[in-house]
Amino acid sequence: MIQTRREFLERSTGGFGTVALAALMAQDCRAAPPRLAIDPLNPLAERLTHFAPKAKQIIFLFQYGGPSTFDLVDYKPELIRLNGQPVPESFKNQNDKVGGVLNHCKDELMSGPWKWSRSGESGLWFSDLLPYTSQFADELCMVHSMYSDSSNHAPATYLLNTGAILGGKPSLGSWVTYGLGSMNQNLPGYVLLYKVGGLGGSANWSNGMLPAAFQGTQFRSEGPPALNLQPPAELAAVQRSTIDLVQQLNRTHAAGRPAVPELDGRIASYELAYRMQSEALEIGELAHETERTQRDYGLHDENKEKALFGRMCLLSRRLIEKGVRFVQLYNAVDKLGWDGHERSTEFHQRNSAQTDQPIAALLGDLKQRGLLDSTLVVWAGEFGRTPMVQGNNGRNHNPYGFTIWMAGGGVRGGQSIGATDEIGLRAVDKPQPVKNLHATILTALGLHPDELYFENNGRQERLTGVAQSWQTIPGVFG
Repeated sequence: MIQTRREFLERSTGGFGTVALAALMAQDCRAAPPRLAIDPLNPLAERLTHFAPKAKQIIFLFQYGGPSTFDLVDYKPELIRLNGQPVPESFKNQNDKVGGVLNHCKDELMSGPWKWSRSGESGLWFSDLLPYTSQFADELCMVHSMYSDSSNHAPATYLLNTGAILGGKPSLGSWVTYGLGSMNQNLPGYVLLYKVGGLGGSANWSNGMLPAAFQGTQFRSEGPPALNLQPPAELAAVQRSTIDLVQQLNRTHAAGRPAVPELDGRIASYELAYRMQSEALEIGELAHETERTQRDYGLHDENKEKALFGRMCLLSRRLIEKGVRFVQLYNAVDKLGWDGHERSTEFHQRNSAQTDQPIAALLGDLKQRGLLDSTLVVWAGEFGRTPMVQGNNGRNHNPYGFTIWMAGGGVRGGQSIGATDEIGLRAVDKPQPVKNLHATILTALGLHPDELYFENNGRQERLTGVAQSWQTIPGVFG
């Protein structure tokens, strides 16, 4: 068939475009990182890092309720000077876009009643609420310029745990164990310790769209870490053969349903539960610890809240020692935690008394055992609190500026990064969104935030969101 030049170009343009598109897609495919190969029956097997890690394990000390960090670790002499005075106009005229938190406060600044002093060779500032933690000033890296995208507990807690203000996304611990597996196949890779978890419940430690093996596993804060691990005496002799039969039936059932990953997760969970029987029970035997160790953690303190949190801190060290990849503790012993809308002074005295000594004992214990170098410890609440009064000497939620700290795992201790303004209201120097904290944690573990993804409904899901939308917090690591 004879074609004119116009007809040839009209018919062939799509073909040329397709060839060009195919070439570009091929380049993208070559540049894309390989998808993680997860053995569904051994999902916690150790995997290679993307690059040399600074840390191998994580302890995340979640300070539920939103501590007032300028009452703890962010010294604000101007706030102290202006105590009881109206809020300066320069702070009123700024955008209050996250929940209108400032509208629910009085036109009155309030500083805490505590004294401040410098600690360690680094001279970091601490209030006298933290006499024990301040002894580790030279191990801590303070990031004073964090901010959140929500002023409500559940969305802000989801954000800190999962990178999104809506529930349903995989948690930080799930992403870490998905990317790295665990160092001990006889225990869960991601363990939670709490009496009262974060507001929003299990969505804070969910595996989301990741395989079920990567969800958080709660260990009890009192008594045996897990219930019903030991079979009745009369069944102990046949337990292994019974599990083998059940697993054989499970695998036959799963073989005909390859698109149901929950079945593989259930099969793997039976095997893990069997292997946990000896090691999980041994984890909870704190009587084997020396009297000095038990005293340092406050296990027998008259303050029962402190004793409970001390037990969780000691359990976390034992879990790290056993090779668990990610341990997360929630400090709250009731639904309020640090949430001092009324009587802020009372709330902060109570929670500091509960957490200060056990956290310091944990840092010292890890350091003495040579575990701090390879364990990244993170202390963070979901947001901070307002320097303005709310209610009866309380403080409202403040997403605009607050402090977190990190220690161990390659962290350059004894330093402060970023700053809030003179009254502790907003991050003004090197402001850091939560995704940057997540990127910093993943990077410490040798994981590239963009290369740690899971394909879901044709989309690459990541903890840090859209590729290249994050930055690591500068200066954290030496």
